[in-house]
Amino acid sequence: MLKRIAYGLLTIAFGAFAGAFAWLFFFLMNTGIALIWDALPSALSDAGVPTLLYPLVLCMVGGVVIGLFAKGFGAYPEDLNTVMGQVKKTGRYEYEHMGASFFGALLPLLFGGSIGPEAGLTGVIAGLCTWVGDRLRFMGTQMRELAEAGTAAVLSAIFATPLFGLAVPVVGAVDESESARPISQISLEVPKALKAAVYLLAVAGALGAMAGLSALFGAGGGLPRFSDIAIGAPEILWFAPLAVAGAAAGWLYHPFGALVRRASSALGAHVILKPVIAGAVLGGCGVVLPYAMFAGEQQTEILMEGWTQIGSVALIATGLVKVLTTQVCLNLGWRGGHFFPLIFAGISLGYGLALLTGVDPVFTLCVVTSALMGAVMRQPVMTALLLFLVFPVKGALVLLVAASAGSVIPVPRSWCGRTDG
Repeated sequence: MLKRIAYGLLTIAFGAFAGAFAWLFFFLMNTGIALIWDALPSALSDAGVPTLLYPLVLCMVGGVVIGLFAKGFGAYPEDLNTVMGQVKKTGRYEYEHMGASFFGALLPLLFGGSIGPEAGLTGVIAGLCTWVGDRLRFMGTQMRELAEAGTAAVLSAIFATPLFGLAVPVVGAVDESESARPISQISLEVPKALKAAVYLLAVAGALGAMAGLSALFGAGGGLPRFSDIAIGAPEILWFAPLAVAGAAAGWLYHPFGALVRRASSALGAHVILKPVIAGAVLGGCGVVLPYAMFAGEQQTEILMEGWTQIGSVALIATGLVKVLTTQVCLNLGWRGGHFFPLIFAGISLGYGLALLTGVDPVFTLCVVTSALMGAVMRQPVMTALLLFLVFPVKGALVLLVAASAGSVIPVPRSWCGRTDG
């Protein structure tokens, strides 16, 4: 009994550590971005230096830095599927390269990468949990669950969505490598009561630490939340066209990926050249469409305040280009995740379509983003869990139906996969 209590307290503590670690990562990321993308160009402008091409120059410099980092330390962080696959198969994640995973995840984000932080943070937390488990062998076989509990905790903290964080370690991989699997073959495993309790304790600790630090110091991460959705006759009439538009944008993610992977293969093993090319594409897009860069959570908050002033063409173009820049980054050496930027792509596209149709904007975002993510993830339940706390509870059914619509669009198997540069 005492051992179980000690294990429960340890799980909560590590969940809290995972949440605090995620907060620290976001704090460093946001501070670095403010310095590099706000303070520095402002100082240059005050000194009379033109900054029109600043995104292009800085992203190419970032490509050089990222390439040199990969050449010196290896291709880190590993993607979320690799991390979760190893944890699910062996109950552990090797921790020799935690530092490389941390800084390898941070660098592309500082330079405006259209990627998310989930891969690097999950690998570091899983590695730390494994390290602790190796040193607390007296706790017995229960320590095998600690790495999975840590991944559940950090994913819940990153996305501020506990249901998604709890489900990912259970279902396993959740990205585009699942595209060719029929939906009927994708199912959640029901964990044993002890494992479920461990996950819950870890997630509670993570969300508590993240919320506490954000309240005290600000600069917390996570996705913004929408409210006050309206669902009336106009929304119901526009549901199908909006879902088709979102699903089409999500479908584009796959051929874009296939094309970029083909280009990556043609470039061979040029560890530095490929990230520089990715930086040139990203920065070039950023000169014209600034929100085509970055992970997207802060940009979403900006759109929430001023989307009506941007214009439908720019919003729709940003959403579509964001899908492309995410694949360019992921497959040409800017390592990270794809959830944040693709959710932002759906939100930008949704706002643009809301301007064109006059339909309730939150309803439009709900349908378009869910259909887009459903087309990418191919798992409607996981998509709904990911977006459940982003959109109002009243839109839960809309989320699930739109995600299901997106997930049934066929994707050739040859378009699936990822090289990560």
